[in-house]
Amino acid sequence: MTPGDNGASTPEDDDPFGYLYADGQARGAQPPSGGYGYPNSVSRVRAVGERRYGQPQATYGQGVPQQQAAYGQPNTHYQAPETLPGGTPAGRPPAPHAPARRGPNTKGLLIGAIAVVAAVVIGIGVAMINGNTDDDKGTDQTGPAPTQSQSASPSPSGSASAAPGVLEADATSGTLQLAGGAAKASDVKGAKSSDGSYVGGLNQAGASVTWTVDIPSDGPYTLFADYSATGEDQSMTVTVNGTPFGSKIGLENYRHAADGDFAAGWTTSYVWPTLKKGANTLSISCQSGDKCNVLIEKLYIKPGHVKRDD
Repeated sequence: MTPGDNGASTPEDDDPFGYLYADGQARGAQPPSGGYGYPNSVSRVRAVGERRYGQPQATYGQGVPQQQAAYGQPNTHYQAPETLPGGTPAGRPPAPHAPARRGPNTKGLLIGAIAVVAAVVIGIGVAMINGNTDDDKGTDQTGPAPTQSQSASPSPSGSASAAPGVLEADATSGTLQLAGGAAKASDVKGAKSSDGSYVGGLNQAGASVTWTVDIPSDGPYTLFADYSATGEDQSMTVTVNGTPFGSKIGLENYRHAADGDFAAGWTTSYVWPTLKKGANTLSISCQSGDKCNVLIEKLYIKPGHVKRDD
């Protein structure tokens, strides 16, 4: 073997491009046609699928097989995991994921917010209702609606000064019917009628003062008589719708006026009749056994059984 000739070509001296050089051509190198271009070159073409992974493979030019790296360790040769012994079995479930962390309890916060809003709305509604009620009370100056007795009962003529619910008639009204010697007079002072007149001439049997009045509803009433008495106490008969009342009307000398001093004896007395709705006829007369030395200036009626004339 000479320095220019190392003998027969060995696999490690194979040069796939030897056919391009003069020395290569001198050795008979040819363009590749299945080998490397040198005579006796080794062709290592394998059919697809012939190589088997997982078995020892001989390193080119060495006789010691290289051991496959253990599963899971780095390997210079790529091997698909599913082709290796002990690879990931088909259908193996993936590792469970760590549970997600729970966020803040927003449900409780939402409920609390709704409760606060509801309380505010309710408070505003109550305030508005109370405000409207107070305004209504403050502006309503009309008072209650007139009752039946105020609106349905016409006041007798001459009674424009009568209080609401009160029916009255005096000597000047023309609604009092005088009989049996009773007559209108005005020579005694102190009468409260518009012209100072009153009914006199009652101190004789059969003399009477009669008043027909329209009553608004059935029920108890009080008949008042403004009169003047002197000396001893007097009393006269009361008739209601043609029927004598159960007791006489007392005409006492409450003023303790001296006999004949009628100007000092003006006062008031009353009885409690029960009247019907509509026209009622009331009469004060001088009957047998009565004491009738009085002057009568006015008659008036109030609903219910009362004791005061004011």
